[in-house]
Amino acid sequence: MQADLRKRVSLLNPIHFLGLGFGSGLIPLMPGTMGSLAAIPLLLLLSITSNTVFLIVALVSVFIGIVICDKTAKALGVHDHGSIVWDEIAGMLITFLFIPLTAMNIILGFILFRIFDIWKPWPIGFIDQ
Repeated sequence: MQADLRKRVSLLNPIHFLGLGFGSGLIPLMPGTMGSLAAIPLLLLLSITSNTVFLIVALVSVFIGIVICDKTAKALGVHDHGSIVWDEIAGMLITFLFIPLTAMNIILGFILFRIFDIWKPWPIGFIDQ
């Protein structure tokens, strides 16, 4: 499957690169977790900006993520393919809005985000559909 996947998408295509979470979604073991981890450097970069900039980047990532994920899914020919992890990156940005980025907060936020992303309680599950 991995070889077929690489025939359909290219990390040189900016849409695919973002949709695949900077390539982290191609890691065969727990791609959603890898996508969430890939968001941490972006979080750290945003932590040195203002809350306003952080909020704008987080919201833009959500809205452009709809297009990015859709186009990448169409290229793969599979709706919500496991390697498409931009939603994890955008979700991590939303998770850490207005939260001080300490080591403990990042660890706890990451763990809680992964639990809720896997479990998908209401309304997350409803929105995900």
